[in-house]
Amino acid sequence: MTRLHNFCAGPAAMPSAVLERAREEMLDYRGQGLSVMEMSHRSPTFEAIAAQAERDLRDLLAIPDNYRVLFMQGGATLQFACVPLNLLGQGGTPNYLDTGIWSTKAIKEANHLAGAHVAGSTQGNGYVHVPRPDEIALSTDAAYLHYCHNETIGGLAYDYVPELDVPLVCDMSSSILSAPLDVSRYGVIYAGAQKNIGPAGVTVVIVRDDLLERALPQAPSLLGWKVYADNDSMINTPPTYAWYLAGLVFQWLKQDVGGLAEMEAINRRKCEALYATIDASDFYANPIDPTNRSIMNVPFTLADEALNSTFLEEAESEGLLNLKGHRSVGGMRASLYNAVSEADVQALITFMRDFERRRG
Repeated sequence: MTRLHNFCAGPAAMPSAVLERAREEMLDYRGQGLSVMEMSHRSPTFEAIAAQAERDLRDLLAIPDNYRVLFMQGGATLQFACVPLNLLGQGGTPNYLDTGIWSTKAIKEANHLAGAHVAGSTQGNGYVHVPRPDEIALSTDAAYLHYCHNETIGGLAYDYVPELDVPLVCDMSSSILSAPLDVSRYGVIYAGAQKNIGPAGVTVVIVRDDLLERALPQAPSLLGWKVYADNDSMINTPPTYAWYLAGLVFQWLKQDVGGLAEMEAINRRKCEALYATIDASDFYANPIDPTNRSIMNVPFTLADEALNSTFLEEAESEGLLNLKGHRSVGGMRASLYNAVSEADVQALITFMRDFERRRG
């Protein structure tokens, strides 16, 4: 079996140790005589799997007791609708910060329910940095402030947490579990699984208790956070196997990696090595202000765009997969999620230097 270097933005690389554990338990989960994907979500065995996954996630993120952890479906994109549906029941205007494609998608969804107020945007400079704290202007009746911590496509990340007197809602799909996090500074955190949590199919929502009673009366029941909180995320059949695999990832982070502080140290070594390679070159370039460079998603361009297809073809022949940039921005993008090793990144750096030597 050969494992290649996978830089996919999502669904992303999974830790090999997790896949090996899942393989061992695939046909017979711990003597039960069946796979996790075959058992009832209401069986004591799966209830124990689900409970352990939540405990491990709470441990990793030090989630306070007054927050509920929900395992939902629909990806972060469905949460674009869930956020206003669950937070506008007491009136007010939804407020958003705009830093790229995922921010604008969230704003568009909020506009279906209410006129969203853009409290800050860096669209005018091409989203190369985030709005600074003194550039954020809330509406007078702000119900909440939403922002995307890490724009997966643009490779743009916040270097601070906004401090304002409204509930803070954050899309952390491509950065959650990459570093320690103070959950208490947020009202709601949500993240699609397919970056650092596990396979596609499950979405984690962390919501403060006092925000569970603010839903619009017309909100569909299956889009309401409270019904998930009241039913241990099992109001209907959940994505059981994805939930189980997410639990294995949480255990890997705790036991194999040693926690999120160590994970952050690894992630910073990876991205700093790649950014240093780009910055030292006249052949490669990264457009993002260094203050707001993502540690998870590193976009870069070639000096000669005519070489893009050649770069991708030769990279793939060397086992370097999924480096094509998003169609909306072009160029290249290396996603360095938790399961991408330092050796993977070094293989990319070695190839980039050789390609520049031969083609530059």
